[in-house]
Amino acid sequence: MNHMSVYLKNKVLTDNLRTTPVYVALFNNDVEVAQPSYARQAIKFVLPTDGQTSNNADVFFPIATESWGEITHIGIFDSLTGGNLLFKSPAEFVKTIDVSSQYKIPKNYLIIRLR
Repeated sequence: MNHMSVYLKNKVLTDNLRTTPVYVALFNNDVEVAQPSYARQAIKFVLPTDGQTSNNADVFFPIATESWGEITHIGIFDSLTGGNLLFKSPAEFVKTIDVSSQYKIPKNYLIIRLR
């Protein structure tokens, strides 16, 4: 068998994104941003339905005090530092973060869907 039931998809999302703290990270291609003013941000997700969930509030990263470069990918980790990468995907839009810029993920914008 190679297809998860909707029940199992919702359970996997709930068990891994709602019952324990998770953190969103920004990437320059395959490398997580590594600047002094950058930090992963806590993120909370809505109750999954039909095998998908999304962030329940806006997520604001710190205002950059140096260039973070082009943000090309977004990831979800199970720890504020280190930890395990749970999900990673290209960002819908590439955004350059320079000094005094801020990266924002609007509410319900970060959708995680199991197929």
